[in-house]
Parts: sequence; C-alpha cells; structure tokens
Amino acid sequence: MNSNKTKVLIIDDDERNIFALKAVLSAKNFTCFTATGGIQALENLKEHKDISVALVDMMMPDIDGYELMGLIRKIPALEKIRLVAVTAQAMAGDKEKCFAAGADAYISKPVDIDKLLAILHREN
Repeated sequence: MNSNKTKVLIIDDDERNIFALKAVLSAKNFTCFTATGGIQALENLKEHKDISVALVDMMMPDIDGYELMGLIRKIPALEKIRLVAVTAQAMAGDKEKCFAAGADAYISKPVDIDKLLAILHREN
C-alpha cells in the first residue's frame, strides 16, 4: 500500500486516541479522517469513497465496533476497505471475535505504532 495515497478513517470515541493516531499517521503521509462513533463513521465512508482502511475501536457507545464492521461488510461499495480492529480488551477470544465480525487485522491498545504501520503497509 502506498502511504502517500492511503486514506485512513480513525474511528474511536476517545478524542485523545484520535489525536494521537492522527498525529502519527499524518506525519507518515497518510490522509486521515476521523469519526467519534459508528454513525459518523458510516457517514464518512459514504462521503469519502476512497478511504481504503478503517481503524475501528471495538468499544463505542452508539454502535460498537463489532456491529459497525458487520454493517460495513454489508455495503457493496465498501467491499474493498480494510478493517483493522483496535481494542483495549485483551481477553481470550477477542481476536477471533474481531475477525468473525469482519476485521482484516487486529491490534490492541496501547497501539504499537510500528505494528500498526506494518499492518497499514501490508497489501490486501
């Protein structure tokens, strides 16, 4: 994936997480969009059809990440978007649950930036 053309949607209900991820990714030449919940994320994805990756927080108040990924996977226009589950939970089975919901990759919080960049640069 060519980072100077990669558009990333950061979906997280915690503004501090959004700020930190956006700062790091913008410095690496990613174009970043943000959403503080699932409804706003869906609106962003409809408006910006060229977003290629979404970082999806699993625990959000309006639509949780599992439901959101399921909704995204049902939209034909978004079939190529890569979904990266981002979770603070590190319980047994969480990773498998994320993949079952539609995630292409999984990363836990606190986010290891090198690992995240490796995921973002990995080709589909």
